[in-house]
Amino acid sequence: MSRRNLLVAGGAVASAAAATGGSSALARADEALRGPDRGDGAARARIDVHHHFTAPAWVDWAEREGLVRREELPWWARWDLDATLAMMDKAGIATAVLNPTMQDRYRSPAQAKEGLTIVLEALTGLVAAYPGRFAFLGPALMDHPDVTPWALRRALDELGAVGVGVKANYHGVYLGDPSYDRFLAELDERAAVLVTHPLDLPGGPPGVPTVPGIPNFMCDFLLDTTRAAVNLIRTRALDRYPRLSIVLPHAGGFLPQIATRMEAFGDFCTPPLDAARVRDHLRRFYYDTAAPMAPSGTLVATAGAERILFGTDWPAASADIVTDIALPALDADPVLTRHQRRGIDRDNALRLFPALDRTRDPSTK
Repeated sequence: MSRRNLLVAGGAVASAAAATGGSSALARADEALRGPDRGDGAARARIDVHHHFTAPAWVDWAEREGLVRREELPWWARWDLDATLAMMDKAGIATAVLNPTMQDRYRSPAQAKEGLTIVLEALTGLVAAYPGRFAFLGPALMDHPDVTPWALRRALDELGAVGVGVKANYHGVYLGDPSYDRFLAELDERAAVLVTHPLDLPGGPPGVPTVPGIPNFMCDFLLDTTRAAVNLIRTRALDRYPRLSIVLPHAGGFLPQIATRMEAFGDFCTPPLDAARVRDHLRRFYYDTAAPMAPSGTLVATAGAERILFGTDWPAASADIVTDIALPALDADPVLTRHQRRGIDRDNALRLFPALDRTRDPSTK
């Protein structure tokens, strides 16, 4: 793909591009905080909580099973170790939390278990081979609900997954719906972290733009996340499962921008949303910076900087997007203090994922 197409494919929005502008005082301060790059990785500090992973071994297996055709895979499903490590080093990423993709294609529970076993073997192999560089989320197989308890035990209890990845909706049924209560209760028992991710809006053919000429990830993905978040608020999920932490991608979609709208018109929901509950839940979600995100003023005012986590969206977002657009925009953000940026880069993730504390670099203690 051309550089232009990679930039478009990664969702490089004009508002983020406008926020860039060379080195800033904040950027220089943060560089000093992390220490100089001595060529030994000492300057790596960031934790990337939004990193897509399609295991090459799984692709081989899935092609044999007739689940995918390699030549038709989207660019973001062509994960490469060397390119990943090069991007991480250039972006100053100490640890990437890998979120397995393509896990909604299984035809039977037995096939789902077999495919997930291959994915988890690949994930644990990377964690063992590159200590401190990778952690992983266990995929939730919501299309096969009888497999889900086994998948949670295998990933979280036995293999050390730091959380669970789940789509915003399955067949038009959004997170927060009562059909997910058993799943959320199992996560709550473990005080687990649930990381959501959007896809196409329900009702249309997968991958086909709902508005001709506009890729679905440009607008529809953000609405998909927003719908899930509002439904979680409407059904009081965080009250019913208080030990559960939920991460919303792409700065929460449109959620921060419609916060006041929700407070004003919440009475029209069923059951009604009162303004106090809306404000409370907005500050209990976590939000990542992937996509790249727009300038952070509204998000910080809505949720607080301590709820924001660094994310790249790699490899959906190319290395050019990550290093030439997203990071300069974050460095130049006029709202964030050095302390807040340090929290977004690393410290907020360490509080949310305590197991990642073993990745702390001596230079950042």
